[in-house]
Amino acid sequence: MTTLNDFSRCVAQYDPHALPVPAAQAIVRQWATPVAAIERVALRDALERVLAADIVSPIDVPAHDNSAMDGYAFNHAALAGAMRGGASRVELTVAGKALAGHPFAGRVAAKQCVRVMTGACMPAGCDTVVPQERVERDSADSPSIRFAASAIAAGANCRRAGEDLARGHVALHAGRIVRASDLGLLASLGIGEVSVRRRLRVAFLSTGDELRSLGEPLDAGSVYDSNRYTLFAMLRRLNVDMLDLGVVRDEPAALEAALRSGAANADVVLTSGGVSVGEADFTKQLLQTFGDVAFWSLAMRPGRPLAFGRLWSGAQAGLGKPALFFGLPGNPVAVMVTFYQIVREALLLMAGATPQPLPVIHATSRVAMGKRAGRTEFQRGIAEQDAHGHWHVRPTGSQSSGVLSSMSEANCFIVLGHDEGDIDVGERVSIMLFDGLI
Repeated sequence: MTTLNDFSRCVAQYDPHALPVPAAQAIVRQWATPVAAIERVALRDALERVLAADIVSPIDVPAHDNSAMDGYAFNHAALAGAMRGGASRVELTVAGKALAGHPFAGRVAAKQCVRVMTGACMPAGCDTVVPQERVERDSADSPSIRFAASAIAAGANCRRAGEDLARGHVALHAGRIVRASDLGLLASLGIGEVSVRRRLRVAFLSTGDELRSLGEPLDAGSVYDSNRYTLFAMLRRLNVDMLDLGVVRDEPAALEAALRSGAANADVVLTSGGVSVGEADFTKQLLQTFGDVAFWSLAMRPGRPLAFGRLWSGAQAGLGKPALFFGLPGNPVAVMVTFYQIVREALLLMAGATPQPLPVIHATSRVAMGKRAGRTEFQRGIAEQDAHGHWHVRPTGSQSSGVLSSMSEANCFIVLGHDEGDIDVGERVSIMLFDGLI
C-alpha cells in the first residue's frame, strides 16, 4: 500500500517539520477523491448540489426567433429599397399584431410590418424590430407607421432561436455547484430532474479535558467549546452531511473510539485540538496504529500544527473503511484559517465539485506589519475602499490565534506570502475578502 508519507516526500518543497502551504495544498489535492455515488433529484432539491454529469440542452432557447422589445417587426430589405430611392423616411402598413404566446399567423409583405410585443414570435418574412418610441403613427388604429430609414440596423432587436442555448450544446458542466440562476436555466430547458453526487459526509469533534459544551457550568480552567460551532457553520456553507461527534476527553480509548466511528460513518473526519506536542495529545500515537499521515506541521501562521492523512475503522491501517483525516489546531482562529486554506478545497473536490481559487485582490497597507520570511501568514484585517475605488487595509489588532473576536471584527485575510518579510506603511499586500466566504 502506497502511504501518504511516501507520496508526500516526492512533492516539491516537502519539509515534514514546516511544510509550505502550496505544497500542503498540492498533497491534499492529490488524495481528495470524489465520492462515486450518484442520485437523481427533483429540480427544487438540486440547489447547492454538485452536478454528476453535463447537462445538454434538449431544445433551442429561445425556441423561436422573437422580439426583444415592444415595436414593429418588418423585413429590413424594405429600408434598403427606400434608401436607394432617395427617401430619408419609410412608411410601412401595419398588417396585424403578435403577442407573446399568440403569434401572427400570416406572412408579411415587403412594405408591411406587424405590431409586436416583447417575447412575441417574429412573423414570417420579418427579421428586424423598430422600437415603438422611434416610429410615428397618427393614431393607435392608424393603418401605417413612419420612421427614419437610417434609424435601425438589419436584425436589430430580434433574439434568434438558440441564441441563449443551442440544442445539443452543454448548458451546465459536471462538477458545477447548482445555483439559483441554474435552477431557472434548467427549468427553461424543460428539465425536471438532474443527476448529482451524493452529499459528502463529514464527521467532526473537539478534543480536550478543558472543553465544556453549551449549558454545562464552567469550572476552574475550563472553557466553552467554540470550535465545533465554527466547524458546523463552515461545513453547512458547503452543504455537506454532518456528523457531530461532540467533545472527546483526552483519553486514548475515548479518542480511538471516536476516530474509528468517524471513519466508519463518514468520508472525512475533522478534529480540533490534539495534534500538537503536548503530553495529553494522543492523536499522533493512535494514527500510528490505524492511520497514515502525510504531514503534521505547516509553515503557516496561524495553523502550524495541522495533520493530514487517512484513518481506517479497522484494527490497523488498511483494514475496514477509510476516511480522510484533518487534525486542525485547537486555537479558534487557527481552526478557521486552516479550514479555509487547506480543508475547504479538499471537501469541494471530494464532493465532486470543480473548486475555483479563492479570489485575492491587492490593497495598500495602512500600517507596518512584522513578518518572518519562511512561512505564510494570514492576518485578520479590515479592508475598505477610498473615494477613488482603491483598497486599503489594516490588521484588526491582536493577531493571536486564540482571539476569535478578531475574526468577527475582520472582513478579510491579509495574505503575506511564504518568502515575504516585514511590510512597510503604504506597501501593497494581498487580501482575501470574507464576503461570500465566511
